[in-house]
Amino acid sequence: MSNVAIRNLQIKLGENKVIESLNLDVKAGEFVVLLGPSGCGKSTLLHSIAGLIDTSAGQIEIGGKDMTWADPKDRGIALVFQSYALYPTMNVESNMSFGLRINGTPKAEIARRVSRASDMLQLGPLLKRKPANLSGGQRQRVAIGRAIVREADVMLFDEPLSNLDAKLRTELRRELKQLHKQLGATMIYVTHDQVEAMTLAQRMAVMKGGVVQQFDTPDVIYNTPANLFVATFLGSPGMNLFKGELEQQGGKTIFTNEHLSVDVTGYPFKQPLTGKHACVLGVRPEDIDVGHSDGVGQAVRASVSLIEAMGAHRVVWLDFHGTQVAGIVQDQQLIETEREVSFSIRTNRISLFDGASEQRL
Repeated sequence: MSNVAIRNLQIKLGENKVIESLNLDVKAGEFVVLLGPSGCGKSTLLHSIAGLIDTSAGQIEIGGKDMTWADPKDRGIALVFQSYALYPTMNVESNMSFGLRINGTPKAEIARRVSRASDMLQLGPLLKRKPANLSGGQRQRVAIGRAIVREADVMLFDEPLSNLDAKLRTELRRELKQLHKQLGATMIYVTHDQVEAMTLAQRMAVMKGGVVQQFDTPDVIYNTPANLFVATFLGSPGMNLFKGELEQQGGKTIFTNEHLSVDVTGYPFKQPLTGKHACVLGVRPEDIDVGHSDGVGQAVRASVSLIEAMGAHRVVWLDFHGTQVAGIVQDQQLIETEREVSFSIRTNRISLFDGASEQRL
């Protein structure tokens, strides 16, 4: 197992700065996910770790050694691409062992590694098949197996499940998690899919514009987002946002706007606030109590504009004075569109962001 340390990394593509002064520490044996929208620099960062893209400045350390300018073959990494990149004329066994054969690995060692990887990925019955005779999920397993047989200390994944259907993605996601437990290798995984990130990562780095916005465990990032971007990027439906002001009233801290008044006295502010302060109140849909009050927040009225049945729960969209508010309803209470209902905010689960900087208060 090797750690990966990135120091003040800068990458330019032409005149465009894709990544600027990025720092990231991945512990040995850790599963880290790089999450962000298309164009945020996450794949560029992964490819720079792999040695496929030159850095403009900064340093990349793998296992305590400076690998900034090392050739990809000397970095002790294995890379799984979004496209399977299998050799069509070779069978599964040959695809998995090709790199080892090129490197002159003894036949007995090649057989041991291929057997171990095929057992892990349930590829045994498919070893003599060619890629054309495999499903998408099976091809991706072969691509992952080709990386496993290298027995690299660091494994890099560039959106490996994005070409698969939803059911296969779920199955392979579970297998990747199990694979990490078995191998104990350091894994860095790129995705724009928040479900993949939340379920796979021990820690995840949320990126925007080549900058890491927050690097922490999935639970911390979901429950205490560092800024508005992180808050709105994670969650489906996204976090509900209300613009307003914070002010002190009779020893209490109150969030107010034209239609809402919420007591946020118990909120864990990073710094004490004085006077009025422009802010944004954020609350997850599961913390909007629709149809009745749980006694935590003040109930207000809104019109039901849409109901989405999701099987185990319903997403109820409310029109609150022109603002669309999403609430998740778990019970079987009768809620109908075009009818008014009450809703309240569970104030012990809110987030507050500065109105100007958009950083968490």
